[in-house]
Amino acid sequence: MNTIVGVSDMEVSDNEDTTIITYSLGSCIGVVIFDPVVHVGGLLHFMLPESILDPAKADKNPYMFCDTGIPVLFKEAYKLGAQKRRMSVVVVGGSQVLDQKGFFNIGKRNYLATRKIFWKNNVMIDYEDVGGMSNRTIKLAIKSGKIVMKASDKGEIEI
Repeated sequence: MNTIVGVSDMEVSDNEDTTIITYSLGSCIGVVIFDPVVHVGGLLHFMLPESILDPAKADKNPYMFCDTGIPVLFKEAYKLGAQKRRMSVVVVGGSQVLDQKGFFNIGKRNYLATRKIFWKNNVMIDYEDVGGMSNRTIKLAIKSGKIVMKASDKGEIEI
């Protein structure tokens, strides 16, 4: 069964029949985590770097922001038996699709916020495909842990 994660949304699962997918990552970032021992995985699709931009929105929907969404993603995976030391981490997105002149640099700011939170928490990124001008789609199959990214400029890549 496919579970679609929209913008400012997240899904974590241990159901081996589930494939988690998010589409059209532009300046947003998709963070995928997977623990191969317990077959727990998750995907977060956040759109902004810091919750301080709008604390009320962050309280209502922590998945909208990097600094509130990533901790929730990991905590929900831990509840299902995942352990940080076993998890693989994939980061995609952060492009300049709607901001080609780089005026707002949302994609770059999202990526820098992601790196910062992972650095502070001793989390290594196993694979990343960020920046540029392309849209990306990412999917995670819980049963196999297979992660597939499709980029408008690269086609489909198994990670």
